[in-house]
Amino acid sequence: MAEVEENAFCVAAVQAVAPEAKVIIFSGDGLSAQQLLESAASNFNITVTDRFQVIQLHNRHLLLPERYPRFTLLGQALGSFRLGHEALRNAVPEIFVDTTGWAFTYPLARLAGCKVVAYTHYPMVSANMLQRVMLRTSTYNNQLAVAKSGIRSLIKVVYYYVVAAIYGAAGGFANVSIVNSTWTAGHIRQLWWRWKAPTVVFPPCNTLTLQQLPLDRKLKRLYLVSVAQFRPEKNHRLQLEAFARARQAALQDPDSAENAVLAAQLKLVGSCRGPDDQSRLTQLQSYSQALGLHDCVEFCINVPFDELTSLLAGAVGGLHTMLDEHFGISIVEYMAAGKLSVVPIVHDSGGPRADIVKPERMRHGWQTTGYLCTTEEQYADAITEVLCMDQQDRLKIAAAARQ
Repeated sequence: MAEVEENAFCVAAVQAVAPEAKVIIFSGDGLSAQQLLESAASNFNITVTDRFQVIQLHNRHLLLPERYPRFTLLGQALGSFRLGHEALRNAVPEIFVDTTGWAFTYPLARLAGCKVVAYTHYPMVSANMLQRVMLRTSTYNNQLAVAKSGIRSLIKVVYYYVVAAIYGAAGGFANVSIVNSTWTAGHIRQLWWRWKAPTVVFPPCNTLTLQQLPLDRKLKRLYLVSVAQFRPEKNHRLQLEAFARARQAALQDPDSAENAVLAAQLKLVGSCRGPDDQSRLTQLQSYSQALGLHDCVEFCINVPFDELTSLLAGAVGGLHTMLDEHFGISIVEYMAAGKLSVVPIVHDSGGPRADIVKPERMRHGWQTTGYLCTTEEQYADAITEVLCMDQQDRLKIAAAARQ
């Protein structure tokens, strides 16, 4: 079971090393094989032959969080078990490769006689989640009403520990465990009942097209770009608030920063999966208006790969504000576009801190590859610095990012 992008890369890899192998994709998207091929080519610039079979699953709705207003993780876990049962009733493969992260299907697959390969992007429960609940910190997955209540927080901590124990036991059924980042590996080592540590394989990111774009190009207007789905955990509100703060600071400090920051744009590039994402997008657009950003923020929705490439070609900085992002493919795209001088401005946590935005040793010493931020003020300061940066300094960061 896999998402569209992983489908494409997994199928391409299998076709390369074992062209005679029969490949089956269990999909709940309702997409045909031809549509998957077109999506891979358009959105990810990946070419795959059509030598695979797609089996449609009809119970994917059981994974939707909105179905479970309470005990969401437990509801989704049970839903994933039913979805896995549906898949295995249709076909029992020799090797069951899962990239969705729902480990509760693994015992079922092993019982059916499959070898299980798990590629985990994000642990279902993490120590960070438990810590935030224990500290009664309000976040997108810890409602304010729960954070304010000691009793509710205690109940939620116990609930998380129970789910984590079940999740760890289920994950232990994987024959091979692969993760997408050092950060994820650390959590999986803590959670899954396995003696062998998971193997880190960074997510595939097709950057060849980006790297072919020119390094030193003339910019008509400076702008920042953000590439992320319009989901609550991506925290686009923080991007808008930080950009507004940088503009306010520029107004109050009449120097060269005023022209650079006030003349710049922020382009939010993302996709909408359904009505909930569309509703969040509408709220973000309204919030942008309320912050006075109506003439300097642009929303780019569901853009194809060639348009994304063009947007990155003109950007000077790339924003990413998710807390505990497992990896961050869009950040790699910013840095792979190091030839484009897209300077990453990202959250100081998770995979971005552990694996991506790290200093590189260059000929004349250590060179930063981007900015790690946590607060609105830090993001605003980084935005101002990137927009006012000399092009040669930006190119130095780009060169380090390419290493």
